Amino acid sequence: MENIYSEKISSSRTTFLFLGLSVSFFILSAWRIFAVGLRFFPGLFAFLALIFLFYVINFRTLKITIDSKHVKLKFGIIPWKTRLDNILECRMDDSPAIIKYGGAGVHFAYVNGIYRAYYNFLEYPRVVISFKVKQGLTQGLVFTTRQPDQVLDHIKSRITFS
Repeated sequence: MENIYSEKISSSRTTFLFLGLSVSFFILSAWRIFAVGLRFFPGLFAFLALIFLFYVINFRTLKITIDSKHVKLKFGIIPWKTRLDNILECRMDDSPAIIKYGGAGVHFAYVNGIYRAYYNFLEYPRVVISFKVKQGLTQGLVFTTRQPDQVLDHIKSRITFS
């Protein structure tokens, strides 16, 4: 299938946030291990350091692809694929600020009673897609793009209303 739209997005702000959290938890872990040995909290801090290191590596680049049948997202090893014929509507994201800016990477949240998946960075505009039929537990998808008008135009021109 030929790609109609393709975009790769990176965010130094998000990468530095996750790197800072990883280094901070590594330092806390090392400090506590030297002070009390390997116990619960030093182990927890080490685990959190590894989680945020995974975030640095995995959530470095978001790939967006729109072809004649699908919208596809890939954040490191975490993909998402939605058929265009399952899209009810698409528009700019209307999430409250705490949800919109309260997380980066892949996360999930209820907004106005609708469970959404989020593939986003801390900056850049976001597009929200509502599904006709749920995908798993989710009824919508929100993702970051540098060119929301182009993304919305490509999707709106290809979705069917039935």
